[in-house]
Amino acid sequence: MQNPFGNNNQNNQDFFNNLPIPPNYAKIKNDEGEMRIAKVGFSWTVFLFGPFPALFRNDWYNFFLMIVLDLDYVLVGLFFKWNWMLDFPWPTLFFCFFYNMMYFRHLFTKGYYPADERSKELLTQSGYWKEKYRQK
Repeated sequence: MQNPFGNNNQNNQDFFNNLPIPPNYAKIKNDEGEMRIAKVGFSWTVFLFGPFPALFRNDWYNFFLMIVLDLDYVLVGLFFKWNWMLDFPWPTLFFCFFYNMMYFRHLFTKGYYPADERSKELLTQSGYWKEKYRQK
């Protein structure tokens, strides 16, 4: 398969290493061999679809967190009659910037770690990966 992203994946050991991955995506895996590929940075899917990307990723922790904060935001706005607050979805804007980091860090606490050196470098530069998550 030709790599349209030009980042030259060096490892040719399995199917996932042969996938062309954009430069801002990282691969992580756990000891059982499960692998996840996700974007690093701003989450356009959360911007467009709210908490549904977390639901589709089976990321229940962040899904319920988004739902609770969205409901809390609406209820506070309605209770105090702050209509200006309900004109724009502020919690969704917050999660657009932080959801991908929250997703990766939640997986790191569940035993995932970067699958290759490129992903480790990308996650470290972005502040998602810290050596305290896994000493390997």
